Amino acid sequence: MREPAILTTASENAAVSHGPTRAGHIEAGGARYYYEINGLGEPLLLLHGGLGSMAMFQPLLPSLAAKRKVIAIDLLGHGRTALGERSIGTEAIGDDLAVILDALGFGAVDALGYSFGGQVAFQLAVRHPERVRHLAIVSAGFTQDGFYPEMIEMQARMGGHMLEFMRDTPMYRSYMAVAPIPKDFPRLLDAMGDWLRRPFDFSAEASKLTMPVMLVYGDSDMFRLTHIVDFYRLLGGGLRDAGWQKEHMSQNRLAILPGLTHYNIFLAPQLVQTVLPFLSGESETASWGG
Repeated sequence: MREPAILTTASENAAVSHGPTRAGHIEAGGARYYYEINGLGEPLLLLHGGLGSMAMFQPLLPSLAAKRKVIAIDLLGHGRTALGERSIGTEAIGDDLAVILDALGFGAVDALGYSFGGQVAFQLAVRHPERVRHLAIVSAGFTQDGFYPEMIEMQARMGGHMLEFMRDTPMYRSYMAVAPIPKDFPRLLDAMGDWLRRPFDFSAEASKLTMPVMLVYGDSDMFRLTHIVDFYRLLGGGLRDAGWQKEHMSQNRLAILPGLTHYNIFLAPQLVQTVLPFLSGESETASWGG
């Protein structure tokens, strides 16, 4: 299959062509998290999906870093961040991110998280709301039953026994390229399997978020459309007509991008075009009445 074309300008490429402006490890919760900072502007925390790393966003990074100071983190057990002896839980990792932001000297940031990273960003916003100005959650849900049933069955089978099957996947190859302990990949599969099998329901937490939130999905995502709508309603969106002057419009947004799945939305240029104006608080189209 042909890879999607990623078009960038010379200025966008310049934002990352010389490598990150800062990079290294920071200890939080007993783990040594790897981070990279690229670009200039307002801070944007960028969180990757499960079994991936910050490198998942490499095609989109020039567009992001051209306008924002991008703080990318390899989450626990992923990329250049070793798993150690901890179990994987998005709540604890959300707490770790608050420690990392402190260590890096950032107060409040905008946050963009995809899939596993979307759930981590959600927990950061729930548990440390003062740290998140705007939140964009891409292809992540608020309850386990938001997945299609067949996805729940597949996730229940994840574990280290899948090592041979995974060897020919980009998840395995990218892990082996940078992981500090490459032999830990089966342990990561076990840890992620344990996390995926753990029932969760964060509907109460979602309804209490106060910062502006954007939900973004592909129109062929792994989440049920009814779950996506329910998530948006919990945030106060989609409850009534917005009104002639947008007087009843929620501060939150829902975007369903056409022709995209859970497995390629993080590569799509339209993701950047969709989330950056929202994360930057840019004004939207005026009403006809105005």
